[in-house]
Amino acid sequence: MKKISYILMIGILINILSGCSEGVAYNRYNDTFFDSFDTVTQVIGYTKTEDEFKGYMTQIHDRMLELHKLYDKYNNYEGINNIKTINDNAGIEPVKVDKEIIDLITFSKEMYNNSNQKTNIAFGAVLSIWSEYRDDAEFDPNNAKIPPIGILEEANKHTDINKVIVDQENMTVYLEDPEMSLDVGAVAKGFATEIVVQELLEAGFDSWIMSAGGNIRAVGKPKDPAKDKWGIGIQNPDKNIFGDGSNILDTVFMNDISVVSSGDYQRYYVVDDQRIHHIIDPGTLMPASYYRAVNVVIEDSGLADFYSTEVFLLPYGESRDFVESVDGLEAIWVFADGTIEMTDGFKAISRSGGAIATD
Repeated sequence: MKKISYILMIGILINILSGCSEGVAYNRYNDTFFDSFDTVTQVIGYTKTEDEFKGYMTQIHDRMLELHKLYDKYNNYEGINNIKTINDNAGIEPVKVDKEIIDLITFSKEMYNNSNQKTNIAFGAVLSIWSEYRDDAEFDPNNAKIPPIGILEEANKHTDINKVIVDQENMTVYLEDPEMSLDVGAVAKGFATEIVVQELLEAGFDSWIMSAGGNIRAVGKPKDPAKDKWGIGIQNPDKNIFGDGSNILDTVFMNDISVVSSGDYQRYYVVDDQRIHHIIDPGTLMPASYYRAVNVVIEDSGLADFYSTEVFLLPYGESRDFVESVDGLEAIWVFADGTIEMTDGFKAISRSGGAIATD
């Protein structure tokens, strides 16, 4: 419920900041669906007619649901080879998959090898243990526990991303280690969102904003005479969820942009008053503890999803150096003591830095 409330709040905030366009050629419409990537997806867009908007929404919903099934590690679907199919055949045989899976895995391997090697889609053996303990804690909070380090260390022996073999010619994926598994949770929503954005741009939908599990992707600019930029709220992790926007830490104003957050306040359980969140440091095999939250800004949603995790998993000096080394990437860091740091580029597009919704 914490995660769903946060996403709904973001959707409401976008709705407030994007304004109203009555009396002009384009009208603002919005819709929401709940059945892809285990989260709430909201779309706000400008079209000339409601039927036009509904047509685009059908395309967005159908495509996100299709991608959800492909990237699902938990469920089987008739006639579909997905991430679960690959995991089920680890050490057995290559699995023939659709191009969208090949592209996601290739992207994730390239990003891992060209960054700090923190965000690893082959980390599934470790993450599945944490997931089991989190599920147990939700069922029985009074007996919530942290996994023994020995079990995590044994699982970590089966997380070598180089053993994820992609055959581009035959469109297959093979896990060489029979005890390894893929977990694409750090990249899948953003990667899927960007696929949908590019397809809908080709279809002619050029003024809309989408929140998929807190992954925000703004397309074009709002077709509203009062607004030249989309406004996207950054949640204060120290405050509760309020639909009126009163827990907003800052707001960024920009078009053609993605904003993605990673934080300790979205999916967690509590052990001895300690918050145990879901973003696991591959170095310690424990939840990363450098920040309460980070938010990154870059145009491509797949990149934003990857980078938000990578930035969260690095100590501040390394994290900032990394952000400043990537063209077009900006970030804000929120520390446990309430201290806030942001790049100069982030400050320039933020309300606190003087940015507004109009030029």
